[in-house]
Amino acid sequence: MIFKRSLLQELVQTAIATFVVLFGIVIAQRVTYYIGVAASGSLASSAINTLLSFSMIRFIPMLLSLTLFLAVLMTLSRLYRDSEMVIWFSSGLGLSKWIRPIMTFAAPIIVVISLLSLFVTPWSVAKSEDFKAQLQSQDELATITPGIFKESKKADRVYFIESFDQLGEVVKNIFVQTVQHQKLGIIVAASGHREKHTNNDQFLVMEKGRRYEGKPESAEFTSTTFEKYAIRMETPEVETPPMRTEGLSSAKLWSERTAQNNAELQSRLAMPISALILVLMAIPLSFVDPRSGRSGNLMMAIMIFIIYNNLLSIMQAWLSQQKVHFLVGLWPVHLFFLAIALYMLYRRAKQLPMLPRFTSR
Repeated sequence: MIFKRSLLQELVQTAIATFVVLFGIVIAQRVTYYIGVAASGSLASSAINTLLSFSMIRFIPMLLSLTLFLAVLMTLSRLYRDSEMVIWFSSGLGLSKWIRPIMTFAAPIIVVISLLSLFVTPWSVAKSEDFKAQLQSQDELATITPGIFKESKKADRVYFIESFDQLGEVVKNIFVQTVQHQKLGIIVAASGHREKHTNNDQFLVMEKGRRYEGKPESAEFTSTTFEKYAIRMETPEVETPPMRTEGLSSAKLWSERTAQNNAELQSRLAMPISALILVLMAIPLSFVDPRSGRSGNLMMAIMIFIIYNNLLSIMQAWLSQQKVHFLVGLWPVHLFFLAIALYMLYRRAKQLPMLPRFTSR
């Protein structure tokens, strides 16, 4: 009882710390990516949080799988390094006795990974695609980032807005350059707002400004002051593309058995299966000499995780291209790593020293 309770407590603590670190690394990378996209003008800054949320949901199953693998590895490596494993082995607990409490800890997480991979992740992908389609159908003003020059899709206008209000409707210090009828126009205004007519046309109404117009490479131009000046904001007509395979529900993948659907369905099932196999592999892989560090085991574990997932991706691509029969699927990769894990368990159990058991008289 003491053995199981102390082991589960340390596994939980290590898993929480590991997941927080991994989640922080991934979210920092995704935030940097979306900020770069928004800075280029391809994405409205207000959409970053939504896309980031959908993106992180997709990464959670993989992060949980890696967290589970590293938590078992680091916990047992710490026990080896502090010579606690010797004490447990001497009390009659062989290496096989560690499998049950570790699986007790891993089973709920593997169930969560299964639910996320089969149901939640496809939902997040579908919602993300719908949200991206809505963003593409927005007018040009919605994609402007304050302080950044933004060129229209037709390359006939350039916008610059210093700031928005909190609702994004009122803008301040506006600069617009237009090209119409081979004439270059420049409009500057102190403020402006968005206006929507009954026919759903969107207009940028600028107030208290000046408009300059002239031909390029000519010194002649006209200057006009205005109280209000409206520019029609074109709303692009976006055709909704077919939903990606990653966004289809698992039930639909099962009912429509195409090569791509079979590959995607087996990829979703591969996430909890690989998590289970990696947990088994972490038990013998965690062995470390107390006189040496454990960084080597950690690097080896990360390399195994990367190779495992890359091989699954390759087999998934072959399955979708019908180079591999759907009954074979991704199972060769799973069986290969399962065989390695069982062999490592067998070798580690055989190499354990025959320590005397302490009995009370």
